[in-house]
Amino acid sequence: MKHWISLPRIEGTSSRQAHADLPEGTYERELGREGFFGPATQMYHRHPPTAWVDWDGPLRPRAFDLGRLGAVDGDPWQASEVLYNAHVRYRFWNTQGAMDALVRNADGDELMFVHRGKGALFCDYGHLAIAEGDYIVIPRGTMWRTEFDGAAQVLLIEATGGSYCLPDRGPAGAHAIFDPAVLDTPAIDDAFRAQQTPDGEDELCRVRIKRRNRISTVTYPFNPLDAVGWHGNLAPVRLNVRDIRPLMSHRYHLPPSAHTTFVAERFVICTFVPRPFETDAGALKVPFFHNNDDYDEVIFYHRGEFFSRDDIGPGMVTFHPSGFPHGPHPKALENALKPGRQETDEYAVMLDARDALEVGALPEGVENPDYVNSWRTDARAAAAE
Repeated sequence: MKHWISLPRIEGTSSRQAHADLPEGTYERELGREGFFGPATQMYHRHPPTAWVDWDGPLRPRAFDLGRLGAVDGDPWQASEVLYNAHVRYRFWNTQGAMDALVRNADGDELMFVHRGKGALFCDYGHLAIAEGDYIVIPRGTMWRTEFDGAAQVLLIEATGGSYCLPDRGPAGAHAIFDPAVLDTPAIDDAFRAQQTPDGEDELCRVRIKRRNRISTVTYPFNPLDAVGWHGNLAPVRLNVRDIRPLMSHRYHLPPSAHTTFVAERFVICTFVPRPFETDAGALKVPFFHNNDDYDEVIFYHRGEFFSRDDIGPGMVTFHPSGFPHGPHPKALENALKPGRQETDEYAVMLDARDALEVGALPEGVENPDYVNSWRTDARAAAAE
């Protein structure tokens, strides 16, 4: 438990309530620690904190179009690594059909998010149907393979050296956001039994094991997914984004931490799903400008219209490292108090990483180098030339 220096004060012209009733002509910026869980201060500025006209140096907002990544064979260990640090590996797997081998991740739990496609997961625990919008948490050491019905795109987020857990819902209760009863587990059903090696027959089956990010292959004369039953409280689980019921407040724009879906040792996963806009006249209707000084923020855009971003579409990723303020683009800022519709229409997956992320070796054309300029208005852009 940290004993922060906490001296709540008000200086100058300020709102009485964060994210609501901003002083006329001001823009709010939150300076916060420990993501949105620690102490914070709201600053009120005369200009948008993202109204820069030039940017030089390696620290900058970045955007990647993962749809431009080429397809690989049915081996998730060949998936393109987009971002990484010592505690998380963030990869994008553009694949199709059935894997020709089993895999096992000995480095940490794996979180799959199915962006496009449908099919089946076969693992130690049985068979599980998977489809667009599914999260699948695969515990470390589990053997698994997929069979997709055609092409598929899958986001893979490894909790390196760690595990995925559910967040503490606090006063909202254990059934808030999603009831754990909606989590599905694999079944030892007819489909699982049908893929097992028949008695008396031989079938060479390879298991590609990743440990310390290096691959070893073990070959069996039978399919080792041959379980006949299991019991216990450790198993892969499936959660679809349609089963997420977000926390809402009609008078206050909740921070991203209110939408936490899974937690690991040094990062969290949040999910943004459609919800009504705030209806209080003075409440912000778009994300507030914030520094998020202790975390790197990554958002994968799955489906819908992303109301706080311009020129961002499904399959794209934005990366806002710690060290500078970020927030809504100029067009979204125009709707900060009067949105053009009654509810949001977006599905997105957010990763907040406590440790600095490195960018992987991505092919040319995947990153949009002009993303840093997307907060500039035409007038500011012209003045900078």
